Amino acid sequence: MPAVIRKREQRISDAPAVKLGPRGPFPDAPMRRVLERRWLHYAFLSADNELGLVANVAHLGPPPDQPHLGTRCTSILLLHKRDRGWRASDFNAETYTPLWSAFQQPHPIGTPGSFELASKAGPVSVRLQLERSSHPCTSQCAPFATNQHLRWQSETGVIAKGRWQYSNETFENVEAVGYHERVRGYWGWPELGGWVFGFANDPDRSTHAPPVAVVFTLIQPLSPLDAATASVMLWRHGRLVRHFPRRRVNVAVAGEVDKVHIRQVPALSNLLGVPPMETVPRRLLIQAAMGSDWVLLDFLCEDVARVVIPSETSIAPFSVHEVIGPVFVKGRIGGKGFAFETRGIVEFAGGAGGD
Repeated sequence: MPAVIRKREQRISDAPAVKLGPRGPFPDAPMRRVLERRWLHYAFLSADNELGLVANVAHLGPPPDQPHLGTRCTSILLLHKRDRGWRASDFNAETYTPLWSAFQQPHPIGTPGSFELASKAGPVSVRLQLERSSHPCTSQCAPFATNQHLRWQSETGVIAKGRWQYSNETFENVEAVGYHERVRGYWGWPELGGWVFGFANDPDRSTHAPPVAVVFTLIQPLSPLDAATASVMLWRHGRLVRHFPRRRVNVAVAGEVDKVHIRQVPALSNLLGVPPMETVPRRLLIQAAMGSDWVLLDFLCEDVARVVIPSETSIAPFSVHEVIGPVFVKGRIGGKGFAFETRGIVEFAGGAGGD
């Protein structure tokens, strides 16, 4: 080997390791305030459209007068089986760390990692290997109220393979495709007002990443009135190709889901004196257009899980409704049209304001 090459290799081997930011998924900074939040959110639908999953692992900052208490953590796992509805853990699902996240660094595409959650006293659990097939969208931030804000970043086309336990049934070697999101910020439920979120992945599995994937978000703080933030993002084969901003997004709803199709979770929330649940639309229509590009998402809401969340600053509870059902997506981006039908997951949240 020539001496110049040997010297170059020696310099490379002696160079200090370059840190690509925090290993993640969040910065290595302590949480200091009670309403400071960091969430990891997951949602999956099986390839055969029989099973669905929603999971949330949340960290909450300590009370300002008791910093020694440190960060508090809650975790919940919801599983859905077609024609049988939703089942859920309480807010103490066991998480097996390190929990997989697409936002850890470094994290190349095609490298699977473990994702395991299980209810402590209930029949829902998953043991999966997750693998990213796409790239994340840009981080977005919604400031509102006086000094509150919410930041989120999403990645679609996450592939899940493994075992699901739903009630007394176990399903092995299930393959699913879904969505992962990290959320951080400082907010209270009454001030946040509510949000609507939805995603859909093209069911075509001829390629590693979904040929088309769409994510929709709408945040509706109570004040200021112009603080509402919405976006529609579209991926092609794992790459984000269009981000429609809120002024290019229209939302419409019609009808309402019969409450017989709504299950209140976790189980212990049924012992609380919570007010009647918010109305969940039967149909949700999202349209985004900019120039010659456009996309339309048409959700039909079927089964609903109402997750009752205590508010840290008021006695009024905040509800997140996890909704599953068929969705039709069509559009045209860069002169190329697309259309597909599949099943999707939507979140409707609100209620702490007492409206």
